Formats: sequence, C-alpha cells, structure tokens
Amino acid sequence: MTDFASLLIPDRGQKAAPIHLVDKSSFTDWVKTRPAEDRALLEAHRFDGKTGYAAVLLPRGDKHFEVVSAVANVDELSPWCLAKLPDVLPAGHYRLVERAPGKAALGWLLAQHRFDDFRSTPEEAERGPRVLVSSEAAQIDSLVRLAEATSLVRDLVNTPALQLGPAELEQAVRDRLAGLNADIRITSGNDLRDHYPLIAAVGAASAADRAPRLVEAEWGNPDHPRIAIVGKGVCFDTGGLDIKGGSGMRLMKKDMGGAAHALALAWLVASARLPVRLHLLIPAVENSVSGSAIRPGDIVKSRLGLQVEIDNTDAEGRLILADALAKAAESEPEFIVDFATLTGAARVALGPDLPALFVSDDDLAMEIDRASKDVEDPLWRMPLWDAYDEMLKSDIADLANASNSPMAGAVVAAMFMKRFVPAHVPWAHLDTFAWREAAKPGRPKGGEALGLRALFAAIQGRFGTA
Repeated sequence: MTDFASLLIPDRGQKAAPIHLVDKSSFTDWVKTRPAEDRALLEAHRFDGKTGYAAVLLPRGDKHFEVVSAVANVDELSPWCLAKLPDVLPAGHYRLVERAPGKAALGWLLAQHRFDDFRSTPEEAERGPRVLVSSEAAQIDSLVRLAEATSLVRDLVNTPALQLGPAELEQAVRDRLAGLNADIRITSGNDLRDHYPLIAAVGAASAADRAPRLVEAEWGNPDHPRIAIVGKGVCFDTGGLDIKGGSGMRLMKKDMGGAAHALALAWLVASARLPVRLHLLIPAVENSVSGSAIRPGDIVKSRLGLQVEIDNTDAEGRLILADALAKAAESEPEFIVDFATLTGAARVALGPDLPALFVSDDDLAMEIDRASKDVEDPLWRMPLWDAYDEMLKSDIADLANASNSPMAGAVVAAMFMKRFVPAHVPWAHLDTFAWREAAKPGRPKGGEALGLRALFAAIQGRFGTA
C-alpha cells in the first residue's frame, strides 16, 4: 500500500527543489524575470506556457535544479494539475514557489500509486518517492485520506475475481474498518435465504467457498443523524443463465465497483469522525452458472414482500441492491446513497467519466451537484421518470426486474430500485463505470473512483465536521 502521508508533508523549511507553475497568459511576464540561460533553455525546449508540456528542469549547479511546469490556470488549480510531474521528476523533495498546491496535491499523491500486487518487481520501488512540501499543513490529512480512499477503490476493482470473491470482499470491509470501532455483521446461509431472498437467489449458483452474503457495518454515535451507504458487490458477473459473451464478460471483475466505492466512502466518513451514525451495506455475491442458478421466469419474494419476476438474470445488480435498500430504509436514515456498476445504458448515455446520478429529493440533488463542482468530481443527474415504471410490469408478479424495451435502460433500472426505498427517505443512486479505459495523469487505466469525492463532500456539507 502506498504511504501517501510520506509524499505530502508540512513545510518546515526543508531543502526542496522549487516548482514554478505558469500558464499561457502568465508565462510571458514570468520568463522575463529569469536568467538568460533559463530563457535559452526554455526556448530550446519550445516551452511557451501552454498545457500539455509536463516540465522543464532548469539547472542550478551540481545536482540542483528548478522546475517549471505549465497548467491551464495558475489561479485555479485542478486536482490533476500536478499529476504529470511525479512521472518525470527524479526522487526528492519539491515545493511550489508562487502558491500553495491546494487540491492539486491529490493528483501529486495519486500519480505515485501503482497496482503492483501481481508484479514481481514493484514499479514505484525502483524510482523512489517524490515528496511535495506544502504550506497548507491543515489540509494534508484530508488530502491523504482522499488519496487512500481513491486508491482503495482502484485496487479493489483491479483485483481479479480469483483473488476477490464474496469472502474476500467481506474481509476487505473488516480490514479497512479495523480500529474504528465499527460493528460488523454478516448474514449468510439460511438466514440470508430467509431474510434477503433476492441476494440469496442471485448467488445461489456459486460454489460453497464463494457463497453470497450481506455485509453490514455500523459506526458512530447512535444519537447522531443516521445515513446509509449501499454498494453493489457482484464479485464476478457471468450474466447467469442469460450468459454474457466473451467481450462483455472480460471486465466483469469490476462489477463489485459499487461496493468498493461504498466501502471507501464509509471509511472516509468514519476516519474523518463526521457526526453521523453510519450504516454500510454490501450485498456480496457472484453471479454464476450452475444447476442451482436462478432462471428467467422465476419469481422471488423480496425482503420488502414484493414478488419479483426474473426477466433477465443479467439484471442481477438491482436485485441484490433491492434487498439491501429495503434493509437500509428500515432504520429511517436521513438519506440513503448507493453505488453500482449497474447498466451499460448509463455508459452509452454519458460515457465512462460521468456517473449517472438519480436522486429522489431535489434539495439533496442540489447539494450533491454543488459538492461535485467544488471538488471537481463530475456527475450528471438523470430523471426518475415515473412514466417508465410501466416498463417493469409483470403479467403474474408485482414487478419484473427488467424491461423488454431497449430504451431508457439506466432510468428503468433506477425505477426498479426506487420501489424499495420509501418515498419519504431521500435517496441518491450512482450508476458508475468504476473504470478508466485510457490513462490520464494521475489516473491510470483500470479501476477508478468516480463520484466518491463528490458524495463525501456532500455528506460533509450536510452534516458538518466532527
């Protein structure tokens, strides 16, 4: 695990190589202040302050140098403005000269994290750390926690299903919440079939060592406002008897990305000691194929009592979330949020970078939208369109788990889940990709946290700090 706390440290006058940040408009004036040899070197590199150029090292005698790097706007640094630098700079200590790093320190940290669990020689171990010295000592702990939570999501999603089944996902919850005085409960076996029949049905085809379960954790003062965080934990999704093709199944190790987000968010809330009573729920299953697999046309009675006809066994995420949402609502939380890698339709509509956000309460939606913009973790609100509820109609049961229409797939999935949340409980649902198909600075190809920082900021905004 990356020691992020060692990569961002308070400024106590340590020796550190200076970093100058410039943008296209400020570069002309800034370069006039530099020595002639600097100007000649920058001209040789054709450096003109435009973004896209990582850095130029300006020699200052034996083994000493300054760094100049271009950003889009030196007055408004994004979380990723510094993310190119650790990849091109040698090991050592660095300090921004003209301004504090602010939120850009997050990209500096995450740029040095690698998922090396299955490499014989860890990549970062060969390079050595690039340490950023910050004048904003009060912000360091929160930025380190955000980096740790983001890397947790990435690492869990990147882990192959062979090494991360329901039991290992349960252990990840135990490990991450250890030392925080969280009460962890596991429901499995006959108890799961009796009380969470949809979760049990989805996982019924799995081998005994990959049996389904509901993982719950509670943390915080019971007198504080209660919130529930739910995450889809399908550790591998074959599609069940409605089996996926090979290309569709290739990335299905990431189908527990919602659970990874939920766990990371729960850990952020608890580690920041926010004044809430937290309830984490992760239905952990594998959607497998065997003689005991749930079949298209089967009808399963949910925890809420609604009878659900299984139209498509590959629409399994909404089934396990339905039982978990029903359980979460029983304790009358102030609000519920769930994360799920739920539909390809959301990706078709919004692409890989924008999680589809469905919110039952306009005030909560505005809070999340504002937080999303503040921390630059984008989301896009989609409608809970009541007219599409009829697409879930079943001829013989209370509702079906999927529609025969190819239209509005993400909305229809959200409408199914809405049936299991009381109307008076504010609820937010994030249909997130949890994956990055192409690398960007600080954001490697693979598992990705999308919407995590936005929801944490929204919770902080609503409930304050400890």
